[in-house]
Amino acid sequence: MASSRVTTSAVALGLLLGALLPTGIARATAAATAPGPCTAGTGPYQRELEEHLKLPVDGRQTPAGCEAVRIFQSRNEVRPADGYAGLTTYRTMLVVEARANPNAAGNCPVRTYRVACVDLTRQLMWVQTGSRVVYAPVPIRSGRDGHETRTGRFTVYWRDLDHYSDLYANAPMPYAQFFSDGQAFHGTAGDLFTGGSHGCVNLRLADAQRLWNTLAQDDSVYVWGVKPGTERRLRPAAGAVRPADGPPGPRPEGPPEGRTPPPNPGAR
Repeated sequence: MASSRVTTSAVALGLLLGALLPTGIARATAAATAPGPCTAGTGPYQRELEEHLKLPVDGRQTPAGCEAVRIFQSRNEVRPADGYAGLTTYRTMLVVEARANPNAAGNCPVRTYRVACVDLTRQLMWVQTGSRVVYAPVPIRSGRDGHETRTGRFTVYWRDLDHYSDLYANAPMPYAQFFSDGQAFHGTAGDLFTGGSHGCVNLRLADAQRLWNTLAQDDSVYVWGVKPGTERRLRPAAGAVRPADGPPGPRPEGPPEGRTPPPNPGAR
């Protein structure tokens, strides 16, 4: 009888420990992995993030504001998610704000055919057919000062899935879609949120691949605005037509001057 009571007690104790141990381990693991206090200082885009997150707008960092920015960064895969309202977080905020209606200002022409819309001021692009967005807004990096991406209306006139640039040290230009005398949409593994290109519209690799699968040769491209930090607004390239004109016609036969780039166009 005594032996039976001891065995029963041991089993009960084992069940109790088995129930408690995972909880203790889970709590210890959560404590070890939970982020510490948010201590980032005031960022250059503090006011913009405060307004977006519906916080008191005073341009001064607070623990609550820091934590709100950090949550926004985590949800939108901004790294590091440290609560600092820097350029990457601000640029991501512009994309998030544009998702509901990227063409709310009406800057991109609404047509019955596909139009790739490139907003240099907000540094983002999307594709629409009529008023329906068929490729959601994504961040871009356009031409730097002195190498600005040309503004105006163009068409995709040449595509190369695995392109390289001779002029810029054989730089890779995956998913290249050329629309303006050597300027193209293409993917990059670099940081989209600093610096600028030599005129092309850079996208993240996954975004460039999706754009490749969205656009086709002779699709329309419309570019407007001014990239922040550039001093000049270039006039539209010669031959660019106004958005009020009709849809792009078929590609001319043969490779007339100015239409087809050499095997490795210069700009990237």
